[in-house]
Amino acid sequence: MSARLNVNIDHVATVRQARRTIEPNLIAAALLCEKAGADGITVHLRQDRRHIQDRDLFLLRQTLNTYLNVEMAVAPEMISIALEVLPNAVTLVPERPEEITTEGGLNVQENFEAVREAILRLKEARIFTSIFVNPEIEQIEASKRAGADQVELCTAHYSELTLSGNSFHGEALGKVKEEIKRLSDAAKYAASLGLVVAAGHGLTYRNVGAIAAIEEISEFNIGHNIISRSIFVGIEQAVREMIQAIKQGRQNRG
Repeated sequence: MSARLNVNIDHVATVRQARRTIEPNLIAAALLCEKAGADGITVHLRQDRRHIQDRDLFLLRQTLNTYLNVEMAVAPEMISIALEVLPNAVTLVPERPEEITTEGGLNVQENFEAVREAILRLKEARIFTSIFVNPEIEQIEASKRAGADQVELCTAHYSELTLSGNSFHGEALGKVKEEIKRLSDAAKYAASLGLVVAAGHGLTYRNVGAIAAIEEISEFNIGHNIISRSIFVGIEQAVREMIQAIKQGRQNRG
């Protein structure tokens, strides 16, 4: 079974917002990702609106032919926006104003009632609900109890371990293998609970293969590496290369 790729286009909006202008055009970028074979588009509507804007969500909802996944904080204001836009999916994520990017998974246990209430509101509107969590059994169980349809496993630690060219040698290789096993065990456990399993955060063309080999992971949300690559080869080619990297990892599993 192949894994879906949702391309996160936040950083197209980052470039646009740097000049508070209309270029690069976010919708054009999304449509080119679709044309290249992406299964969907992911955007993060932050409370500080540092890149994606409310209007972007409505325009994406009107123009996309595939799938719109909106990441957002567990906040009543954000959930209300989702209920207006009606994306295909909402992924609940942690958010701190001072962070550069999302720093890890949502602590569902500590925020259980707020998460459960958000999911109830989203499900009433028939919106597929996902929670971005660290690959920890307790967080996966709490996500299931809160009513989530899916968990997206945070691959940040794995990505950090594989940044260096020496990460696949010696002691570093052992740490990488440990983290792959942790992600694999978490994916298997989540699937055993009936949850759909996704993965994302910091994944690149070089390191995605080992995670794509985990059979239970059926969706990837990848942005920064694709948008970075697109500067040199164009966004369509960048998306095609990531799709191929995921397929190759899938074929090599076992």
